[in-house]
Amino acid sequence: MNAIHHRFVLWALILMSLLACRAGWAAPTEASDSPPDATPGPTTAPVPFLTGEEAIATMHLAPGFRMELVAEEPMVEHPVAMTFDADGRMWVAEMRGYMPDAEGTNERAPVGRISILEDTNGDGRADKRTVFLDNLVLPKAISIVRDGVLVGAAPNLIYCRDTNGDGVCDQQTTIATDYGGKNNPENDGNGLIPTLDNWMYSASYPLRLKFSGGKWIADPIPSFGQFGITQDNYGRLFHNTNSDLLRGSVLAPHYVDRNPNYRGAGANEQIAKDQAIWPSHATAENRGYQPNTLRADGTLRNCTSACGPSVYRGGLFPAPYDNAAFICEVTPNVIKCDIITDNGGGRLSAKNAFEKSEFIASEHERFRPVNCLTGPDGALYVVDMHHGLIQHATHLTTYAKNQYLARELQKHLMTGRIYRILPKGAKPFPKPELSKASLKDLLATLAHPNGWWRDTAQRLLVERGDFHVVPGLKKVIAGSDNPLARLHALWTLEGLNFIDPATVKVAFADRDSKVRAAAIRVSEPILNSARRTDIVPALMKLATDTNVDVQLQFALTASPLGTPESDAVVSQILSQRADNIYIRDAAITGLRGREIEFLQHLLASASADRVVNRDVLKALAQCITAEAKPRRVNRLLDLLSKQNQSTQLALLEGFPKPLKGRRPRPIMLDAEPALLVSLGKTAADPLRASLANAFETIHWPGQPGYVPPPPPRALTPAEQQWFESGKLVYANTCNQCHKPDGRGQEGLAPPLLDSEWLLGPESRPIRIVLAGLHGPIGVAGKTYNLEMPSFAALKDNDIAAVLTYVRRNWDHTADPVAPEAVKKIRQDLSGRSMPYTERELLKMK
Repeated sequence: MNAIHHRFVLWALILMSLLACRAGWAAPTEASDSPPDATPGPTTAPVPFLTGEEAIATMHLAPGFRMELVAEEPMVEHPVAMTFDADGRMWVAEMRGYMPDAEGTNERAPVGRISILEDTNGDGRADKRTVFLDNLVLPKAISIVRDGVLVGAAPNLIYCRDTNGDGVCDQQTTIATDYGGKNNPENDGNGLIPTLDNWMYSASYPLRLKFSGGKWIADPIPSFGQFGITQDNYGRLFHNTNSDLLRGSVLAPHYVDRNPNYRGAGANEQIAKDQAIWPSHATAENRGYQPNTLRADGTLRNCTSACGPSVYRGGLFPAPYDNAAFICEVTPNVIKCDIITDNGGGRLSAKNAFEKSEFIASEHERFRPVNCLTGPDGALYVVDMHHGLIQHATHLTTYAKNQYLARELQKHLMTGRIYRILPKGAKPFPKPELSKASLKDLLATLAHPNGWWRDTAQRLLVERGDFHVVPGLKKVIAGSDNPLARLHALWTLEGLNFIDPATVKVAFADRDSKVRAAAIRVSEPILNSARRTDIVPALMKLATDTNVDVQLQFALTASPLGTPESDAVVSQILSQRADNIYIRDAAITGLRGREIEFLQHLLASASADRVVNRDVLKALAQCITAEAKPRRVNRLLDLLSKQNQSTQLALLEGFPKPLKGRRPRPIMLDAEPALLVSLGKTAADPLRASLANAFETIHWPGQPGYVPPPPPRALTPAEQQWFESGKLVYANTCNQCHKPDGRGQEGLAPPLLDSEWLLGPESRPIRIVLAGLHGPIGVAGKTYNLEMPSFAALKDNDIAAVLTYVRRNWDHTADPVAPEAVKKIRQDLSGRSMPYTERELLKMK
């Protein structure tokens, strides 16, 4: 009876809490002038503490599935990332120091750890824990590599080994010291996923990593994502930001930035357009006081804390869940399932699997799913940080803080849960024992229905480096009926550095388009060597392949070759498939430094039935003018002056556009472009207008009417000190979103480079930093519907310093910002709770 009574009281508390949540949240219909520290309506009831099994009872789970508890405190505490080793043991990063109170007091205490969890009796529940590594500061990334693990604990990325077999790390090697900053853990590098192409990718980190030739190597890639990263069966990467549920790369991301003068499409694309979420109850939302943030019942409308995506590849879930993306939404206690669809032409999209509901919607506000991953047993594993204070202090509004305290979410720390989800009635795959598997067994595992098994077998074969497996891999490529096995075998050979022309030719002719495309990519080292003639004829035959995957990879690989033969086929592809932005950009990004020569070839080979695509002409001109080398720009102008008007207009579209409130960056020629000047005197609109725009950028000595802009005034010693201090503030606070070059990141932050909001009146950027910004807003001719949080927690000196730095960096010439200006505006904003909008900022002078 006591147990029954206890259970009844517990559920009564839960019900009271849920009713209080619903009663206390009314969606605002218009902006409120009340400051965020006002008490938001009726006081909400405390959220009770539940055991893992009790928490499962609060989950609304999709029909046909069951949820099981794998581990809970004290076995695991505030887990944020997890992986499995070759024998199925769970390695967990525990961020035990995160937000110990609402102020984040002493958050950087070295109390984080890496633990190994084991299920020794096969009941699906962890019953043994070994602390592999402790005394860490906010660890948030872990990955099994060779005979050790990589651990991300900003700012360091550490390679950790256990050399005596006791399960405890006794050797550490620092691989990188830039794996995040020291201020806001939300923007540190994380993920560390080993992928099909034998590289390791991270979210929020601009390098991919590989251990090769006895050392760690790094390769630049565009930074993307915020927390969490995943891949599908073909190695395509998916990630997200807090306010953008699912983004991804339809091609290997290192290709898109290979031309510094042209950013190609295909990486960090928005995959899920609909950002709506459907929680089962109202929760403490950081900016719940903003208009249209909440529905009438108090539940969150759109995602604000999306993270930890995982493409399910476990081999047990029924269609359409297999290869669907599972996405964590921390604040409203939700896990989404988005079905990914290939729409042809390289375009992917994703849509919620359910109508106005979610795969998991918990009624328990302490449920904090931060990561998902596919397990070797075929289950979907959920990492529940189980930390009530989930919004970091850097951006925590007083409004949300009051909600947290009213709900007592600051209590019951050092908790954590790991769950697994399986289809009802499904039999899990057996526990793996791959660490000592034979080469023959690992080779057979490349055809396993579970992606974790395939990935692990490939990794182990590459790491062992045993050439005796090479004949078996070639046999799989030539004769396996399983296209995924052939794909993994091909990449395993690549990882072993045993790709040869004969194998590539076999894969070029594969019946599966994904294998043919991969074969083109892995052939690149051969194409860049003396052996290129062995495969070029076979490669060129793929130029006529009708599959988009193959066409895309062909354009990526062939365009940098720079031979007459390759340029001819790339020209042909552009004439036929320039309507596909991915194929078009794949070709153009590979032309780095050869754009004017390729443009001349393209125009010379044009004919009445083969007109050069307008977007291709614009892009090539953009590359040439962005490079801004006078001789090459002159060649472009001479070529332009000899074309018909349609071609001229297309090329002129590639010239920089004047920016609001400032001149475009000048292109200084050595002498007057006589042909273009002459054309400008006789041209009629619309050519005249386009030429006038070009003359806003192109200048030369003695140009009539051109007055060079005066140089910026020299900074005083005090202002120079602000600039130097601001460099450090930017690196620790702004760098992860706005990037070192100030160009921003799609889906996360607009560019600061040449931003009219940054370089205009100083009151605008000061107000944005102090109060935040709510989109949509136009920046450098593009609309961004994003939200920048307030950084009011920074001191006046730091804000002045960082604004001085960005207003004078990257060739900017705007005036510095003084701490006194920040102090005055902060005082003016003392009662403001809302972020600024574009309309409001335009009124500021």
